[in-house]
Amino acid sequence: MRLLLAEDESALADWLVRALAQSGFQVDWVADGRLVRRALRATRYDALILDLGLPGLAGEEVLLSLREDEDPVPILILTARDTLAQRVATLKAGADDFLAKPFEVEELEARLQALIRRSKGREVSKFSCGRLAYDASTKRFELGHEVFTLTAREHALLRTLILAGGEPLSKRELLERVFTGDAEVHAQAVEVLIHRLRKRLLHTGTQIATLRGLGYVLEAVP
Repeated sequence: MRLLLAEDESALADWLVRALAQSGFQVDWVADGRLVRRALRATRYDALILDLGLPGLAGEEVLLSLREDEDPVPILILTARDTLAQRVATLKAGADDFLAKPFEVEELEARLQALIRRSKGREVSKFSCGRLAYDASTKRFELGHEVFTLTAREHALLRTLILAGGEPLSKRELLERVFTGDAEVHAQAVEVLIHRLRKRLLHTGTQIATLRGLGYVLEAVP
């Protein structure tokens, strides 16, 4: 799932991008309210995390503008302005949810999953590719009706690929999402994991394919 984060605190934004990436979210970040609409026009996002105290164009103005134009993107307000009046005002203006700072990333993830699920009108916690399935609520892989056991790194990489929904991911993107915060890891680590996973996936009906110039993608074997 792909998210747009509009937040002007660089330290918080960097932490959020990394933390959400570990749970399989792909996050793009803008630090100015004037850049939100441009980003939404260029890319299809599953949700927008919107801070109210943005420079350039305040979060409230961004929210009102998007809803006036009937932009359906789910919007979660993230702000330090935690008052009942502020909550009511933003929800009435068209926000789908509201989370006050400071917060736990687990709650943010749960709220994002819920609002994205509501917006799509279907369950989005389960993902599948061929006979392989991943349940985001239990964070468990299954092959058929059996648990598919993996090492922590294998699990993280395979989860990232299955959540991408058929979108190819480059070696650099996989490195950043699987080895978040580990600056000492080299791209070769991704190749090693891909090799191990390909062996694990033999005869499962699912494979990791290489698309030249684009990256790796998880696909069902014809």
